[in-house]
Amino acid sequence: MDFDYAHYMLTEGWKGKENLVVNSPSREAYLKQLREALNMNRPGILPFKNKAPAPAELFPRKYFSPQQAKPVRPKRHIPQTSERTLDAPDLLDDFYLNLMDWGSSNILAIVLGSTVYLWDASSGSTSELVMVDDENGPITSVSWAPDGKHIAVGLNNSEVQLWDSTAIRQLGHSKYLLRTLKGGHRTRVGSLAWNNHILTSRGMDSRIINDDVRIRDHIVKTYSGHNQEVCGLKWSASGQQLASGGNDNLLHIWDRSMASSNLATTQWLHRLEDHTTAVKALAWCPFQGNLLASGGGGGDRCIKFWNTHTGACLNSVDTGSQVCALLWSKNERELLSSHGFTQNQLILWKYPSMVKMAELTGHTSRVLFMAQSPDGCTVASVAGDETLRFWNVFGTPEAAKPAPKTNPEPFTNVNRIR
Repeated sequence: MDFDYAHYMLTEGWKGKENLVVNSPSREAYLKQLREALNMNRPGILPFKNKAPAPAELFPRKYFSPQQAKPVRPKRHIPQTSERTLDAPDLLDDFYLNLMDWGSSNILAIVLGSTVYLWDASSGSTSELVMVDDENGPITSVSWAPDGKHIAVGLNNSEVQLWDSTAIRQLGHSKYLLRTLKGGHRTRVGSLAWNNHILTSRGMDSRIINDDVRIRDHIVKTYSGHNQEVCGLKWSASGQQLASGGNDNLLHIWDRSMASSNLATTQWLHRLEDHTTAVKALAWCPFQGNLLASGGGGGDRCIKFWNTHTGACLNSVDTGSQVCALLWSKNERELLSSHGFTQNQLILWKYPSMVKMAELTGHTSRVLFMAQSPDGCTVASVAGDETLRFWNVFGTPEAAKPAPKTNPEPFTNVNRIR
């Protein structure tokens, strides 16, 4: 870096070894400044000082915005007991049915025997939607349309009814049966799934049928791939993929874009055979569109995660008991599962580590069905013990937390839903 010294060494310094220690004028000036900076002109090697000088800033602070410390989120409290318990008499203890659904209008529909009841979560009031006779009953499935006003009811006689729940609640009578869908199935309709105006149903006859509820000839597509009763049925949030699980231990992924123009199709996207017992519990991930969780029955006990674009099994977790239902949290990366023998519990899992965050007990029989409130905070579970329980398991989103009540009224008594 000292060009004078370098030039001197190249022209004169090579003549004698003693010249190597001779400094150029510029080098002498540099050493002098160095000694003055380090106070080496004073007696002693280094001066003693009480405090080291503050380091000089390489760049002024004005060029940088101050970094704010990231707040540490407190650990969420998960109540270990149900927030509310309702009596649900005459609930059918049948693993293959789907007898509860929570609509976007905050109305919970539950089937007790041959009657559909509507429980208004805002007011706590209960009304009767429909009661079917013994010839057509019992009711085997129920599902709210996306608008939260219309509701589909599957019957044991293979028919599906569409009701206007708003008119019933306002006028107080059950005269608003919009239409009955017939001819699709030959046996009971155990599951229903909406995709906008398309209502998909599955029956004990292993058939999966798409009904367009807007037109007279409502059957627009039939999927054939299972050889036993179809247990689970769920559309993805995009409406492009349909997942179906069967008593034949198979899980099928159907893609709407692959469907042929023919009325019936056997062209599935993926045929997944990893489960060893019936596949009923199905749940599409809300934050990753191609992620599906599935649960196996008592001989399988596993929750499996699938990439539905490739068909790859991403993970498999042995839960130790029958998996009856699955729900993803809308607010956190968490998954809730409900189980049968032996604990009859609900388990909250952290995804993707699948670490258990909580085990919720209270039911004394297998927890057959679960439904989630529209805000994603509360989960309703109903079991073969004929009780309906509400759990504040997913917590409240930060932006939606209400102001604390000054005198909260504790829930003390067990109410009957009818």
